[in-house]
Amino acid sequence: MKKLKIMTVCGFGLGSSMLLKMKVEEVLKKNCIHASVETADMGSATSMVCDVIFTSYELGSKMSGQTTTPIVMIRNFLDVNEIEAAGLPIIEAVLG
Repeated sequence: MKKLKIMTVCGFGLGSSMLLKMKVEEVLKKNCIHASVETADMGSATSMVCDVIFTSYELGSKMSGQTTTPIVMIRNFLDVNEIEAAGLPIIEAVLG
């Protein structure tokens, strides 16, 4: 199985993207999906190569025209159920 590269993105690539990274990793572990998860700021994320991007609705709407990478937009970075419901279908589609 392919090892995915996932990016979690916030304004500066430090605070909320790190929190989101930890929650995405929980979802991946629960579903036995192997992936590396990195954090980034919005400017860097659009130029970096990855398989899936997780971010807020605000940043996701700004990034959508700047990348062909699938973007998973999350409202509550602490809600593992939301992250799983929104992200798992995209991750599975990327895995094929």
